[in-house]
Amino acid sequence: MIANTAEILSRGMAILTEKMGIVEAETFLFLVKTEGFDYTKWQREYFGNKSKEELDADMDAYFSANPYVGDPVKVI
Repeated sequence: MIANTAEILSRGMAILTEKMGIVEAETFLFLVKTEGFDYTKWQREYFGNKSKEELDADMDAYFSANPYVGDPVKVI
């Protein structure tokens, strides 16, 4: 099922406020909007020149250290 725009925005804001608090979430959104945030550029800088194998190992390590404990019915 594909979520509509309102559902995606609502879930995104809920996640941001849960993890960052309302003030930091609002600051984050303001900065993304006003600073001309370029996701593609950020992604290249963030991940650097890592190989697929390095990224896979990083993801495996992250998921091992942070197992998903949510209810997938609420996510989808």
